[in-house]
Amino acid sequence: MTADEARALLEKIAAGSEQALNRFYQDHSNRVYNFAYQRLNNTVDAAEVLNQVMMDVWCNAGRFEGRSKVTTWLLGITHHKVIDILRKRGRNPGEELPGDPEDENTPTAMDIMLREQDAVHIRTCLERLSDNHRQVVHMVFFEEIPYSEIAQIMDCPEGTVKTRMFHAKQCLKRCLSKLLKN
Repeated sequence: MTADEARALLEKIAAGSEQALNRFYQDHSNRVYNFAYQRLNNTVDAAEVLNQVMMDVWCNAGRFEGRSKVTTWLLGITHHKVIDILRKRGRNPGEELPGDPEDENTPTAMDIMLREQDAVHIRTCLERLSDNHRQVVHMVFFEEIPYSEIAQIMDCPEGTVKTRMFHAKQCLKRCLSKLLKN
C-alpha cells in the first residue's frame, strides 16, 4: 500500500467508512500486533493493544495531519498503548526478542547448537539493556524504521534516538565480548 492510499483510507475512515477501516485493518494489523508483541511478549496484551489502536484509528482518523507517514503515526499510537499496559503491570519487564533467524538451508545439529548458543548470548545481552535502548534496537534492526520516524514514535528528539542507539550498541558489544570470552 502506498502512502497516498493509506492517507486516502484514513480520510474515508474519518468520514465513517467501515469498509475503509476493514481494509486499513487488513493492511496494518500484523505490523501493529507484532510491534506490540515484541515489547509485551504476551499475545493477549498484544491483541488488546491492536484493538485499542484500531479503535483510536476509527475515532481519530480525522486528526491525522500528514506530517509523518501513516505507519509512523500508527506505531506512535501503538507505542503509547504499550506504555500504558506496561504501567498497568507496574514494571517494565525485559522482552525477549525472537530467537534464531530461519536458515533456508537445512542446518546440521552442530549449526543448530551453535546458533542457539549465540541466540542465548544475544538475548541475555538484550535483556540487560534499558527498556528505551532495547526498544530503539528493536525498531532499527527488526522493524527497519529510520531514526527520524523512531523519534516521532517515541516523541523525543532524533538526537536522543541516535544517542540511545549508540549506547545500546556499546553495551551490546561489551556484553557479547564478555560472554564470548567465557
